[in-house]
Amino acid sequence: MTLNLPQLRAFVAVVDAGGFGTAAVDLGLSQSAVSHAVASLERTLAGPLIVRSTPVRTTTLGDAILAHARSALAASDAIREAAALHDATTSGTVRLAATPTVCQGLLPSLLRHWEERLPAVRVRVFQGSGEETEAWLASAAADAAVVVDPPDDTGAPLVTDPFLALLPQDHPLAGEKSVHVTELADDPLVLSPNGCERHIRTIHRLAGEEYTPAHRVRDLPTLISMVQAGLGVSILPRVSRPLIPDDLVLVPVTPHHSRSLVLCGPQERPWSPAVHALVDSVARLPSGVFGPA
Repeated sequence: MTLNLPQLRAFVAVVDAGGFGTAAVDLGLSQSAVSHAVASLERTLAGPLIVRSTPVRTTTLGDAILAHARSALAASDAIREAAALHDATTSGTVRLAATPTVCQGLLPSLLRHWEERLPAVRVRVFQGSGEETEAWLASAAADAAVVVDPPDDTGAPLVTDPFLALLPQDHPLAGEKSVHVTELADDPLVLSPNGCERHIRTIHRLAGEEYTPAHRVRDLPTLISMVQAGLGVSILPRVSRPLIPDDLVLVPVTPHHSRSLVLCGPQERPWSPAVHALVDSVARLPSGVFGPA
C-alpha cells in the first residue's frame, strides 16, 4: 500500500470545503485533478472515503482516516517549515572552486538558486583546472568545490556529464546523431590536458582505438579556435556546451562514457554550516535540474 501526500491533501481539502469544486480552487488545481487524487486514494485504501453529495460527507472509512491524514499533512508542513527556517537563518561566506566549463555551464543556475534559497550565504567563486580545484579544497584554500567522480557518496550530485565530439559545422560527421570514436581517427585530435583526459583515454580504450592526441593546449578557447581553423577535432564534456560558438557542433560519442559532477565540501575536515546548507539545498532538488540544455 503506497500513500502520497497530494492524495491526502486532496481528500482533506474536499472534506473541509464540502465539495470538489471549492477544494480545487483552494488547492489551485483542476476539479478533475482533485477528483482523480481522491479516487486514487480510495483505490489504494480499497474503500470509499467520501459520499458524493452536496455537501460531501465522509464514509465510515473516511472518518477513520481523516484525523490521521490531517496529522500526516501537518507533519509534512512542519518539516518544510523547519527546512525553510534553516535555509533562511544560515549565513556565511563559501569559497567555491570549479573548472571553467562548470563555471559557465552550471554555476549561473546554481548561484541564482542559492540567492533565492540562501540569501544570507555569500558564494565567492574561484576558477581553476580540475587539479587546482581539488588541491584548493584539500588545502583549505576553498571551502567547497564541484568535483568529478568523487571517491565516496558525500556531496550532492549535480549532473551526469557525457562526452561529445567537437566538430566544425562542415565536417562530414557533423550531422550524425552520434559518432564512433574510430570514425575520428583520421582527424587530428586537439586536447586540453586537464581532468577530462582520463575519460577520453577511457573512450579510446573501450573502442580498442589508439589514443594519440596531435595537439595539447592549456586553454579551452585555444582549443576551440584550433577546431574552428580546421586543425583538428576534439572531445569535450557536455557541460561545455554554453562555450561552443555557432560554427561548431557537439555530437554524442560512442562508446558512451560520462562523468559525474558533484558539489561537496572537504574530505579531511568538517564542513561549515554554510557549506552544508549549499549542498543540502541542491540535494533536495529533483535530479537533473542543473544539467546543461
